[in-house]
Amino acid sequence: MTALKEFARLETEGVWFSEPGAEPRPVTISFGEATLVLSDETGLPVTHWSLPALHRMNPSERPAIYAPDAEASETLEIEDDTMIGALEKVRRAVAAREPRPGRLRQGVIAGSVVLGLGLAVFWLPGALMQQTLSVVPPGKRSELGATLLGMVQKITGPTCRDPLGSEALGRMRDRLLGQGGGQIVVVPEGLAGPLYLPGGIIVLPQELVEDAEEPAEIAGHVLATVASREEHDPLDDLLREAGFGTVLKLLTTGDIPTETLQAQAVHLVETPAPRADDSLLLEEFAAAGVPIGPWARATDPDGAVSAVLVAAEPAASAGPVVSDGDWVSLQGICRG
Repeated sequence: MTALKEFARLETEGVWFSEPGAEPRPVTISFGEATLVLSDETGLPVTHWSLPALHRMNPSERPAIYAPDAEASETLEIEDDTMIGALEKVRRAVAAREPRPGRLRQGVIAGSVVLGLGLAVFWLPGALMQQTLSVVPPGKRSELGATLLGMVQKITGPTCRDPLGSEALGRMRDRLLGQGGGQIVVVPEGLAGPLYLPGGIIVLPQELVEDAEEPAEIAGHVLATVASREEHDPLDDLLREAGFGTVLKLLTTGDIPTETLQAQAVHLVETPAPRADDSLLLEEFAAAGVPIGPWARATDPDGAVSAVLVAAEPAASAGPVVSDGDWVSLQGICRG
């Protein structure tokens, strides 16, 4: 879904509690495409909440208290009537899309389920999987990615947000992926390796960033993760892990159960992204104008695989990945 057009530029102030019993923190609240974005006093996002998953914890009371899930793992207090009205309108729109007993729509959905089961039994389950993936809109992928990122942060800690480091990371993203080409974030601990979430969100571990010997090494991790996504759609991976019932639920209702997403978040944190085929890696690095050697050597201590990749590299670098100043700031992104 996309946030309501009349509220696309709506912002207000609120108070965010990162967990039950946490100290209150002032934030700026604004609409993303499918998320509610909470930013700190410097303007940097501290968390993203899925708009369709939003819960109102105290109906008809002020200040309004919202949470990103039924468990109220985080809460947000809002006084502004316009923002509250906008959020309630979104919630009503989401509720209106849910099936209601006795309506024709329920029969249509039931028929779709029967058809899906028939396909699952008598034809290729993979065909239904591909059909589901092809009809999930970008906004829904962004919503799922934002929800998964929030769940991942419950395990890894919140994304690193040093102001200078965040600006440097943004310039690296623009250099590698183009403006609007996705989002790159760094988390402090617990992540087995880089991962790619639906909606174009790349998550890097702090250790990887701080231990890198040069910018091209970090850029390489980003590009290798993008290349991996070309072979392994993160939404495809999620659905295959979750099973056929989740595929049917997404196809017929547009939703994935919260517990399924939570299990996937744990799986992602513990499981490094698969390595892409060498030909895809070389294409990705060449398109970005980044030398493959620094990344290849960092991920291949023995040197045999990296030597093959470097020898097959088709072109030289298109220039520095980031400036020297940005490189210093990037390595300190988690120290703010």
